Amino acid sequence: MLKGFRDFILRGNVVDLAVGIVIGAAFSTLVNSFTTSFLKPVIKLVDSSGGVNAGGWEISKDNFIDWAGFVNAVITFLLTAAVLYFLVVFPMNKLAERRRRGESPPPSAPSEEIRLLTEIRDALAGGARVPAQSGGPADRPGPDHPPAEHRP
Repeated sequence: MLKGFRDFILRGNVVDLAVGIVIGAAFSTLVNSFTTSFLKPVIKLVDSSGGVNAGGWEISKDNFIDWAGFVNAVITFLLTAAVLYFLVVFPMNKLAERRRRGESPPPSAPSEEIRLLTEIRDALAGGARVPAQSGGPADRPGPDHPPAEHRP
């Protein structure tokens, strides 16, 4: 199940789609900020009879250009794009390049439990008896295991 999920995620189309959605949302915020910061004040200026105050950025008392809000949106967009590139796109491109060359990342070593279970499976498949540890089920009397003094 995890291998199928990994194959799904590593497909280029899925990663491209996810990056496109995130960049699209960030760009939408940038466009909204531009509209709010610059276009709305200009439209209000044309629509109303307010005059331009040459002494500052203020177009009228209630109508001003919000430079800081737009610059903040630009910085946020650039940071979002940089994080996506360096944490998602760049590593995925390197992995895809290695796969094209036939190199795959080395598999991780199996855990101690997996190794022991593999040894037990191989020993049972080969017909060998796995010695019981003291205190295990083979040392306890029961219907399948007579007491130790009655064993041959």
